[in-house]
Amino acid sequence: MSTAKDLFIIAMDPQPDRPVGQGDLSLALAGAELIDLLGAQIVTLDGDSIVPGGQSAPDDRQLEEASQALTRQVPYERVEDWLWRRGRDLASAYQSALEAEGQLARGRSGRSLFGAERVELVDSPARRQALHRWEADEPVLAALAAVVGIESAPSEEEPEFDDEAVTTVLAIVNDAVMELEAVRQRRSIEKAAFANVWRAP
Repeated sequence: MSTAKDLFIIAMDPQPDRPVGQGDLSLALAGAELIDLLGAQIVTLDGDSIVPGGQSAPDDRQLEEASQALTRQVPYERVEDWLWRRGRDLASAYQSALEAEGQLARGRSGRSLFGAERVELVDSPARRQALHRWEADEPVLAALAAVVGIESAPSEEEPEFDDEAVTTVLAIVNDAVMELEAVRQRRSIEKAAFANVWRAP
C-alpha cells in the first residue's frame, strides 16, 4: 500500500472534526504520491523542481500512473504545479481504484466524501495497515492528514523529517491547501455580494 492509499483510508475511516474536502484531499494525495516517489528514488528534488531519476516502475498502479505523468524534459515541473495538475480529481480516482480492488463497498452505513452515494471501507489488510500507521503516529501520514483537517492524538514531540525533500513537499502541500481555502472564501464572499445586489431595493 502507498501513503496516498493509506491517507485516503484514514480520511474515510475516522470521524474528523470537519468533513474532508475533496479538493484538499486531492492535493494531499498528490503530495503523498510524490513523497512515495521520492522514497523509491524515482524522483529527486532540485529546489522545488521534480527531477525524474530511475525508470523502475513502482509496485502500485496509482504510483505507476504518477510516475508516468512526470515531466521528463527541462524545465522540470515545480512541486506546486505538480500538485495542482496531478491532484485534479485525484480523490475520485482513488475512490474508484479502491472500489476496484475491493477495499471499498457500496453500503448504507458508510459516508461518502463525494456526494450522496455511500461507500464504506471493508475490513481488509489494507485498512488494518493504514490504521496501524495512523495509530503509530507515522510522521508523514500524520502531517498529510493534519493538512486536510484530520488530527491525530496530541503528541508531546514535534514530528521530525530527516529528508529535506519530504519537508519541502509537505510545506508546499500545506500552502496549496491554504490557497484553495482562500479561493473558496473569496468565491463565497463574491457569491454573497452578488446575492445582496439582487436583494437590494
